[in-house]
Amino acid sequence: MSKILIVLTGSDHWTLNDGTKHPTGFWAEELLAPLQVFSDAGIDVDLASPEGRTPVVDEGSLAPDAIGEEESAKQRKALDALAGRLESPLVLADVDLDSYDAVFVPGGHGPMEDLAVSDELGRILVSMLDGGKVVSSVCHGPAGLLPARRADGSWLFAGRKLTAFTDAEEEQAGLADKAPWLLESRLREAGATFSSGEAWAPFVVVDDKLVTGQNPASSTEAAQKVVGLLTS
Repeated sequence: MSKILIVLTGSDHWTLNDGTKHPTGFWAEELLAPLQVFSDAGIDVDLASPEGRTPVVDEGSLAPDAIGEEESAKQRKALDALAGRLESPLVLADVDLDSYDAVFVPGGHGPMEDLAVSDELGRILVSMLDGGKVVSSVCHGPAGLLPARRADGSWLFAGRKLTAFTDAEEEQAGLADKAPWLLESRLREAGATFSSGEAWAPFVVVDDKLVTGQNPASSTEAAQKVVGLLTS
C-alpha cells in the first residue's frame, strides 16, 4: 500500500518587508481536501513539520465571509478531528524516506517563512524525486521546492514544469506590496518553467512525477493526480 508524507509549515507568521509578522500558518483546504482524497483512495498519510513543531491553521482560510458559514464549520470540525495528529507531527529531519512513496506540501503563507529555507525539506525532495517517487505541492507550498539542491549545487526543479500561487493572486490578496519576495517570481528566477491558469480557479501541472497546484481551489485535483501516479 502506498504511503504519503505531508509536510506542513511550523510557522505561525510570515515576516513582511517592514519587519512585521503577518499571522498565518497552513491553509485549511490545502490540507483537508488532499487528506480526504488520499483517505478515499486507501492511502496512509503521515504529517511532519520542521522540528516537529505543531502546525497552526491560518484563520483566514476558515473565514465564513470567504468560504461560507457551512464550509467554515465543516472544515473546523475536520481540523478538530485532526487535532491529536497536528499536535504531534513527525520531526521532518527524522523521517524515514524509505517508508513513503510521495511527499505533499500544502500552502498557506507559513511555508514562505520556514519551508522556503528548510535544508531538511530540500534534502527530502531531492531524495524522493531523484529516487523516482512523487513530489507534490499546492499554492504557497511550492516555496518548499526552493531549497532542493543536489550535491553539485544545481536546483532540483530547474527546467521543470510547475505552478504555484501567482504574483497576480498575491496582488489581489493584498499582500504583494508588503511581501519580501513573491513566489512565482522566485520560482521563475530559480529556473522553473512556470505556467498558470485563471486567478483563483483550479489549475494543476503534472511534469512526470512532479505535481503542483496553483491555489487552494487546485488542492483536490492535485491530490487526485498524485493518487493517479501512485496507482498507475
